[in-house]
Amino acid sequence: MIVLHEDRETALPGATADGDSLWLDAAQVAQATGWTWKPEGLCHGDTCVPLPPARRGTIVRDGRLDLAAMWGYSGQPVLHDAASQVWVLGTGAQQRSAALGSLQAPDFALPDLDGRMHTLAEQRGRKVFLATWASW
Repeated sequence: MIVLHEDRETALPGATADGDSLWLDAAQVAQATGWTWKPEGLCHGDTCVPLPPARRGTIVRDGRLDLAAMWGYSGQPVLHDAASQVWVLGTGAQQRSAALGSLQAPDFALPDLDGRMHTLAEQRGRKVFLATWASW
């Protein structure tokens, strides 16, 4: 079993899959995601996502956590390819939007069609669409 999450690819030979469920023990959860499985839920630093009480019996079984169900419960996308045994644990749109909203591209200068130079800094505060291509 291979789990892809953020910038890591983790091979988990002891993990099991059952349909849309991905069963991992606590060590495998931490290895694949960086999150810690505690009795109160999945935790990363000071942030904890509690296990849903109504589904606790279906998410936890025999000392293993259905990470796919828990990931989906927390609002994060989960994809898997049963044939190749690859699982992708994505980042939700709200988290991506918050991260991207604070990013700024470094300043650079480019000429327009008449040869006049323009810098990105001149456009700060405005939306900019930059189209590039190669002719080779």
